[in-house]
Amino acid sequence: MRNSHEPLSLWPDRRELGLATDFYQLTMMAGYHASGLGESRATFELFVRKLPERRSYLVFAGLEQAIADILNLRITDEQIEYLSRLPQFRSIDAGWFESLRSLRFEGDVWSVSEGTVVFAGEPLVRVVAPAPQAQWLETLLIASLNYPTLVASKASRIVAAAQGRGVFDFGARRGHGPHAAFLAARASYLAGCVGTSHVESARLLDIPPIGTMAHSWIQSFDGEIEAFQAFVDCYGERSTLLVDTYETLEGIRRAAAIDPPIGAIRIDSGNLLDLSIQARAILDASNRAGTRIVASGDLDEYRIAELIEAGAPIDSFGVGTQMITSADAPALSMVYKLVELEGKGRMKLSEGKKTYPLAKQIHRVRDASGTILKDIVTQADEQTIGEPLLAPIVLNGKLVANTPSLETIRERARRDYESLPDRLRSFEPGAPFPIEYSDILQAEARRLGVC
Repeated sequence: MRNSHEPLSLWPDRRELGLATDFYQLTMMAGYHASGLGESRATFELFVRKLPERRSYLVFAGLEQAIADILNLRITDEQIEYLSRLPQFRSIDAGWFESLRSLRFEGDVWSVSEGTVVFAGEPLVRVVAPAPQAQWLETLLIASLNYPTLVASKASRIVAAAQGRGVFDFGARRGHGPHAAFLAARASYLAGCVGTSHVESARLLDIPPIGTMAHSWIQSFDGEIEAFQAFVDCYGERSTLLVDTYETLEGIRRAAAIDPPIGAIRIDSGNLLDLSIQARAILDASNRAGTRIVASGDLDEYRIAELIEAGAPIDSFGVGTQMITSADAPALSMVYKLVELEGKGRMKLSEGKKTYPLAKQIHRVRDASGTILKDIVTQADEQTIGEPLLAPIVLNGKLVANTPSLETIRERARRDYESLPDRLRSFEPGAPFPIEYSDILQAEARRLGVC
């Protein structure tokens, strides 16, 4: 028993993620062993049941981190000792606990590429492994892909709303826990943001760190002018000055008077449309045409689109809470379901949660200009028109695919977004994207549905 007064950090060691799962995954793993199904070959697929409201597409993200953790997945001696003392496992023979010491994922993982635009109801990841190993991955895999996909999808919309103006990730302090800042920085960057305020993410991912100053800097000096000048003395002509600590228009005038001219001003509150128009006039009148205007303060795609449509002369946007929490649609119905066992189809028949049996592939069909027309979901080895989207990443527990750079993923996300039909790029959903299921899948679903 640890000292109850000793602080406990919950940051996980990536070498000790074997129990970073739901308890019922462990009871099922032990149950497979006890029931003689420990070597049964199972196929599970991960997909999103339905799109969140006001969403027409998702941007798939988080795969690299998921694969890194899967390849390192193991259960430590200390964790095994913990499990062996639990009353739920009192009837499980000691051989199962001993087998956990050498347990590693030795199966296959097929997946769509990160940055791919995807839709509800189609398999995004396929896992084939002995049933206990495939079951072991469920919680970790969903958790690893769900949140980054959520943020990347929100960021894609915000970047689209900005119409070429830069969008910065300012969400680190607003995320649900410190780990969220890392995942969100990566997800938002691959979806088109130009940098992040989170320094360690910027360092690890080699993306631009972005930051200005806090109101506390201004308040630390006797006057706003002194605060501005001290900052510029430190950081030179590229400085961005926060102008709304006291009276915003006066702050803009004081920033415009700094010589040499500063790089940008940032407005974080108030009527951003009126203030940005007045700021542009003040800056231009002071021969500061090159000084940019950055806006922040509870922005999302709708507000940014309104500002641009109204003619706000804002050059870039810092977005925090709305992006890192995907505030208007903060959850995905991402699930992981058994579809095949020992080569035989398996499906779920629950109302509203029906699944298609058999291992599958997605084939993406485009027109001559590259616009996405539809996806066809088939049995895994079935041939049809279109580009197959799921490719092997891990085979027999070994990485077999090159890990693409973040810039490559970012470019894929950009191309895929631009290939969407216009109706799917709207912030208000129109007709849903068409997904077809092959005759083989439908026939097997009918057969199993009456068993």
